Amino acid sequence: MSSVKNVIKDNYNMMLLKDYLRGAIKDAGFSHAEISKTPTGTRVALHVTRPGLVIGRKGAGIRDLTDKLATDFGLKNPQIAVTEISKPELAPSVMCNRMASHIERGTAFRRATMWTLKQIMDGGAMGVQITISGKLRGDRSAFEKHTAGILPRAGHHAEIIVDEDIAHVQTPMGLIGIRIRIAKKEKYVPEFKLKAEEKPKKPKQAKDDGGGAAKGGDKAGKEQQGAKTGPAPGEEGGKAAEKPKKPKQAKDDGGAGDASKGVDNAGKEQQGAKT
Repeated sequence: MSSVKNVIKDNYNMMLLKDYLRGAIKDAGFSHAEISKTPTGTRVALHVTRPGLVIGRKGAGIRDLTDKLATDFGLKNPQIAVTEISKPELAPSVMCNRMASHIERGTAFRRATMWTLKQIMDGGAMGVQITISGKLRGDRSAFEKHTAGILPRAGHHAEIIVDEDIAHVQTPMGLIGIRIRIAKKEKYVPEFKLKAEEKPKKPKQAKDDGGGAAKGGDKAGKEQQGAKTGPAPGEEGGKAAEKPKKPKQAKDDGGAGDASKGVDNAGKEQQGAKT
């Protein structure tokens, strides 16, 4: 068998294995499995929300799962490791299974969609898109798409930070498909910094603030000091040097002098007449 056929066969077996794990440990909150071949065997790492259900009582569950992988899928010496997911709300496969279980119980598809959308955004996702299609309301097939937050749909960031998964659920009206895409903040690496961190600058003083304020303060201090202690010695001497000017006599002062002379002449004439 050629190498190309071996690769195709291995990928096909891995797809069947993941589909089996999705259904077998569905109640444990299965997210994804990492399968790697080592010289001593095949290492299978299961990422679930509740590891106790996978391990089982005294390890019975994980032993049965190991035998199943060895017999049905032909894995050589499978070594299973169970890892707990820290944030199940950011795992698309977990949220797909939860939403599918709600719809299976009879919950309205739109209510289940809004509940799942809110849970994912509250869990710290940057954005989410939920697409539900199939026999939603009747015989005719329909689909609805609900989006929240920021979700890159194309380009480099869409390939790195966006995870998606698809689940199917059988209802009395027909088959319904659920597709959830989640953008995670932890994987987002900005290419450029939008805002550089600026250091706080010290406020600059205006040019006229220092001189004008100082002069104003000196004048105010001098005025207050002069009001309390009187004028300064230099100022007092200058004022004393300036003598008060006499009021100028009006032009009609000469007329008043002539009148007084006339009175004196009249008095002398009367005295001469008596004598």
